[in-house]
Amino acid sequence: MKSLSFALLAATLLAGCNSSTTSNSGEASAVSAAALLTPGPWRGELATQGQKIPFLFEVKTEASQPVVYLINKGLNGEERLRCEEISAAGDSVTIRMHVFDAALVVRADGKDKLQGTWVKYDSKMPYRVPLVATAGSETDTVKSIYKRMPLVGFTGNWRTTFRDDTGSSYEAVGVFAEKQRANPPVHPDQNLTGTFLTTTGDYRYLSGYSGEKSLSLSTFDGSHAFLFTGKKQPDGTIKGNFYSGKSGHETWTATLDPKAKLPDADTLTYLRKGESRLNFKFPSIVAGASISPTDPKYKGKVVVLQILGSWCPNCMDETNYLAPWYEQNKARGVEIIGLGYERSPDYQQAASRLLNMKKRFNIGYDLAVAGVSNKDSVAKSLPQLAKFLGFPTTIFLDKKGVVRSIRTGFSGPGTGQYYEEEKAHFNRTIDKLLKE
Repeated sequence: MKSLSFALLAATLLAGCNSSTTSNSGEASAVSAAALLTPGPWRGELATQGQKIPFLFEVKTEASQPVVYLINKGLNGEERLRCEEISAAGDSVTIRMHVFDAALVVRADGKDKLQGTWVKYDSKMPYRVPLVATAGSETDTVKSIYKRMPLVGFTGNWRTTFRDDTGSSYEAVGVFAEKQRANPPVHPDQNLTGTFLTTTGDYRYLSGYSGEKSLSLSTFDGSHAFLFTGKKQPDGTIKGNFYSGKSGHETWTATLDPKAKLPDADTLTYLRKGESRLNFKFPSIVAGASISPTDPKYKGKVVVLQILGSWCPNCMDETNYLAPWYEQNKARGVEIIGLGYERSPDYQQAASRLLNMKKRFNIGYDLAVAGVSNKDSVAKSLPQLAKFLGFPTTIFLDKKGVVRSIRTGFSGPGTGQYYEEEKAHFNRTIDKLLKE
């Protein structure tokens, strides 16, 4: 009966999206595709670079509407990213990826099975990766990994180096937590969670499997698809590969180190010598308005500048924290300004993406269109900065408008204890500035 409700809804959506008259055969094909979006758990696989990146999602019916939740498990529980923009046309169903400018476009492939593509629209050419999904069953990748027994301990902090195909490298900290399973497993469940922290943010919720001397961790949030594979060496180190989306590839090596840590995030981005303030005036996402830190609204208040992009998952994590925090604390004399750097240089498109983000996270603070999503754009629009590393970056202004602290990156909820430390640091900084 639930499958039938999806069929009827899809037909309605199709009628609403198509101004022309649809033939009976066209309606039937649309209904057939939507009917296979069976409510309940699903497992998908993205096929890229000769690898399979598994992901989980759940189909639900809410207020007679179909809703898809992307599910990512991590060190600190799981996240469920709600995707309610679902439409049908012909024999295909399009599931928009919540705040991101991306979608899953799928069609029927037998009973309770879908095939299609993950499409990213925020690039010069649509970015497409093939996918398959099966209702309530394990993927081939999961089955093959489960044959790897017994477990080898990966729990702990790992000092990590990533290196791309050109030889360029960067440091990270891998944080893994492994749980013991029955051998053979009684129930097919992921037994390894973790993430990698870098100077510009973390790789968010990662989960997967370990066995023998190997591990596999992955995530899919609608904007990014990551797969980390690794194998423990005789000397105890891990050597592995990192696959990102359609073509990104890096290798990584890691050494167990309980004291592994990154450079102080408050020292990586800084002002040019002799500078103490940021002078800008950017167009607001509200047409015809502009935003500047010298506006009367911000006078005498502590102001937080959030350099972000709607395309950036770490920015999503920070926004998910800042939006409710602002509502609870704005009466204390604190304001936040979101400076959006979007994929498109067109104001209307950029403002539209930021407005969508504002609605999604119920953002009550001001958002501006500051530029396009690259470091050079930030450097040009904020010339007082001597160095800019990445998104997000958070800048704290005191009550006189003086820059007092600049923090690079954001450790989100997928990092466990590091997320708690991130929030504590933010509140300490605000409390100190408010007391002055």
